[in-house]
This record gives sequence, C-alpha cells and structure tokens, in this order.
Amino acid sequence: MTAAAPSLAVEVLDASASDFDVRVAGESVVVTYRGAAPVDAAVRITVALPATDPWFLIPGAFYGENRPAANDRIFPRYEPGASTPEQHAAMVSDEWHLRADRAATPIVFCWTGPGEPGLALGAAEVGPLGEQSVGFAFRDGTATLAVTAPAREYPVTYYGSDEPRPAEVRRHRFAPGESVTLEVTLDVLAADRHDYDRVLRARHPASAARFPQNPWTDAATAAEVAAEGLVRWHFDPDPGVLLETIGFDREVSGQDGRRVDRQAMHVGWVSGIPWAVALLRHARRVGDLGAAEAARRVIDFCTAELSPSGTLWGVWYRSSGWTQSWTTKHRGLHGRTLGEATDFLVRALDLVDEPQWRAAAQSTLDAVVARQRDDGNLGGIHHAETGEVLSWEGSASLAWVPALVGAASWDDRYLPAAVRAGEYYARFVEAEYLHGAPEDVDLAPTSEDGYVAVMAYAALFRATGEERWLSLARRAAEWTFTFRYSYDVAFGPRTPLGTWDFRTRGADQASSSNQHVHAYGLICTADLLDLAGWTGDDWYRVRAEEAYACFRQLLPLADGDLNAYRGMITERYYQTECFQPKGMMLTLSHAWSAGVLLLASEDMVDRGLA
Repeated sequence: MTAAAPSLAVEVLDASASDFDVRVAGESVVVTYRGAAPVDAAVRITVALPATDPWFLIPGAFYGENRPAANDRIFPRYEPGASTPEQHAAMVSDEWHLRADRAATPIVFCWTGPGEPGLALGAAEVGPLGEQSVGFAFRDGTATLAVTAPAREYPVTYYGSDEPRPAEVRRHRFAPGESVTLEVTLDVLAADRHDYDRVLRARHPASAARFPQNPWTDAATAAEVAAEGLVRWHFDPDPGVLLETIGFDREVSGQDGRRVDRQAMHVGWVSGIPWAVALLRHARRVGDLGAAEAARRVIDFCTAELSPSGTLWGVWYRSSGWTQSWTTKHRGLHGRTLGEATDFLVRALDLVDEPQWRAAAQSTLDAVVARQRDDGNLGGIHHAETGEVLSWEGSASLAWVPALVGAASWDDRYLPAAVRAGEYYARFVEAEYLHGAPEDVDLAPTSEDGYVAVMAYAALFRATGEERWLSLARRAAEWTFTFRYSYDVAFGPRTPLGTWDFRTRGADQASSSNQHVHAYGLICTADLLDLAGWTGDDWYRVRAEEAYACFRQLLPLADGDLNAYRGMITERYYQTECFQPKGMMLTLSHAWSAGVLLLASEDMVDRGLA
C-alpha cells in the first residue's frame, strides 16, 4: 500500500458491530469479539473511491461488464443501477461478491473511469476465518472494493447454468474474547488498465515459493501417454475421426444402451485437425507408423468435403455428417474454430505436402479473405452455404491470422489480409476485453481469446519484425495470464483433487462463464517461449512452463490410474463451486486435452526443455 491509497474500512455482518473491537494497521485488520455469548458473523473489509464509469477486473472471473447484454449464454453481468430482484434473477447487478477460488488471483481491480487511475484490493483464498471472497459495487458515484471473511457471494451464486442459485452465505462462530487478524493487500493503479500486469508480476515470486509445483512425469513420457490416448481411445477408423469425448468408465452407457462417448468431431478446437497434426508431429519424431496413419486419416477426412461456401465444415456427427458449428446462428460456421483448424492444416503441409490438404486450406483462406471488410474485420460467424457473414462481433477471428501468415507464400493477398486483421482486432487487446473465441459461450471473455491473440500477434511479428505486433503479443499474453492461477486452491482431503494433491498453480480458468480450470493454454506454449526470447523478458517462459508443469499432473500412466485408462485426459478440474462440487474432476477424456498436452510436449522436447 502506498501513501496515496485511501484507508480501509471494516464492517461486521449479521451481528452487532458494538460487540466487536476493530483495529486497522496498514493492511492488517485485527477483529476482537467482546460479547458475552458466542455469535455467528462475518467481517467485510472495504475500500471506497469516487468513480464516474468504473471498470472492474477479478482475474479469471470478471472483466468489465463481463457478459455482453445480448449474449446467448447467461452468466454474471455488471450493470450500473441494476439492483432489483428481477435483475438479480437474470444475473445482472451493480454489486458482485465471488468466492476467492473463482479468481485466478484473489484480487479485485477497479479503475474509476476511462483514463483514470484506480485501486486493487486482494487477499488469500483462505484466511483465519476460512475461505474468503472478493467483490465490488458501484452506487451513487462511489466504487467499493471488498474482501469478506468467511466467504459470501452476492447477489446470487453462479453454478454454470442460466438458473442462479441462492447466494452462498457463510458465517464464523465467534467465541467471547476471540481475536483474529485478517490480511489484505492494497495497490494504487496507474490510469492504464494494463497496470494489473505490474501488480500480478510483483505478487508472483512469493506465491510461487509458497505453492511448489508437482509434475508427475517428463516431457517425453507425457507425449507418449497423450499420443496413446488419442490413438487408443479417440481415434475411430470408421470413418477416420477423433471422437471428442470418451468415458473413463467403459461399462457406463446412456439410455440407448451405448457408451457415453460423443460421436462427433469438430474440425478444430475441441477435436479435429490441430490434434491430428500434433499426433503426426509426434509420430514422425518417434517413428510410430500407426499413429502417423491415424493422424493422416483424420486430416484426410476433414479435408475431403468442404462446405458449399468453400470453407472447411464445422462439426461432423456420426448420425448426420458434416454441419454447422455450435452457434445459435442458423448454418453458422465459427471463425475461431475454422481459423485454428486452417492454421494447423497449413502447419501439417510442412510435414506432408498432400494436395488435398493444400486445396482445402487454400479454398478456405480464399473464401475468408474475399469476405474481409475494408477495416480488416474477418467476420466471426459465416453461413455454410452462402458465405454471408452472420456476425461481425468479437475478436475470435484473430484465429485466421496465423493461417494467413503461414500460407503467405501461396498468395500475395494473404499477408496483407493478416496485417489488416491484426490492426482491426488490436482495439480488443488495447481495451483489455478480448471475447468470443469458444463456440459454447457466445461473446464471453475467455482465456481462449487470449491464446488466439497471442498466436496471431506472434505470427505477425515473425513475418514482419514490426515492434507494433511484438507489443500487442506481449499485451495479449499478459491479459491471458490473468486467467492463470497463481496459487494452489485448497481442496477437501477426501475429494478426488484433494486426494491426488492436484495443484492449480499454472492452470487457467476457462472463462468467467465456464468456471473450471483447463489446459488449453498449452496451445501457445511455443509462442510464449518465443516471446521470452524476443523480448528478453523471462516472465513469458516462466508462466508457460508453469502451465506445462501443471498439466503433467493427473496423467493416467497405466490402466486403472485415476479411475481411468492410460492416456485418458479430462478437460475439467473443478477448483470452485461451478457445474460440480469443488474438488471433483470430469470423468470424460477429451481429444483436445490429450492433443494440447501432446503439442506442448513436442514443443518442449524440440527445445530440450522439461
């Protein structure tokens, strides 16, 4: 805390404040109960500051308005003046308090208005009164930041669906004479909203020392296990696909009597070409002809049939074949998914120069470049038949940039199109609000938006050497790191994640909508390592290696490990109360989870790391 920071205030909740003595000493708050009989209560530490149009950030959990007003997916949204029960039922409020374990770093940032400075108030996930919460409010020209012990949420509890749960409220039973010391942190922020990066960097050394990582295996073994998972469990030679999900328990069946394995494959993102390319790369390194054949068959299948508009398709279903992406836009194909698939398809051509693959990539890129607006926007969702752009919103189509850069030698239109797109989408990076990359959350801000941006601007810097792109790559990486856990969440000792000593430092919150940690950030491992080399800033390497260490945990090395089979890798680790109770793990293996670990492992092996 600096001299410019306002002082802390303390409120006793659900009990008479006159029965408590409170003493504030810097960033420490000593609370002593003087009552004659035990009482159940909570303590809230706040700091208030005048504000005009505040911008709030809780890393991994809340970004500005958080949910766009017209978003298809419902989850918490900040809106000034929203204080009615009806608005709260729709998860819209001018005040939010969240369990600390929802945050990648338990801290709430506030900038008081555009171009204005602010404050950040933080705490540990767990304090002397148990789990804690962080929150904010804006009313009557005042922004208030809060830490509450023990934790309570407001106005509702979000559990992953559009039906909110009653707000979680915890209390501590104070005994007469009981005294506790609560610790918080308070930082003064510069006017640039990116100043969170300075604060998070400053906290990292102490957190890293307190929460050591525990990878279970080395890079070569991780690659071997992930590759086996893809081939043994996800690859289906009929017709040549990577099935998206496979059940851990091979005896569990659905209502139709069949196994719970999802009979579907996206062309990119959660399955498809990117992970087939990772498998092909691994197979060539170790000389595994069977794995190489499986990978080639998947890419063959994805490129054998294009949509009528000239691009790759979105999703294949066993029951109906190729069709649109997961979007409410009728016949829509999602730009991020297709862009990422095309990027890896271009990479595949460096390994195998297959004419069908090249034709599919070129047709897809030609179609998208033809639809690009003069301002550089590539369109977020495209009609499968007509090619009409159904949505221009969000920053997801930065995913086309690496593909255009990678194929720049094929057509002299591609690199200029990538540059125009880079310039257009830079506004999202500079506004600290990238959003719309995953198909399943519409225009929510997500960690995947960060990965897409890092890969795009790193590709532009490689191609041009221009400092503008390097600066944007750095800024995008630092925004991405707001989703990356800086500490280990405390799990109950009898939960699966507690029993297996799963450590969350290095894991990414998927999004403020999908609140579970996942490994998708491994997709840009090579870009982050390159960024460290280009800039001489080791921060990018450290955070990349943290993520890679984190997801070498919970790897089934033998059948029966983790109640799974060798090579089965989940996508969801529940570090907070969302979708499932804290401490559980989704018992489905995902093709992308194995694929992204394999990709990062190959990157590490190539560089002689881990």
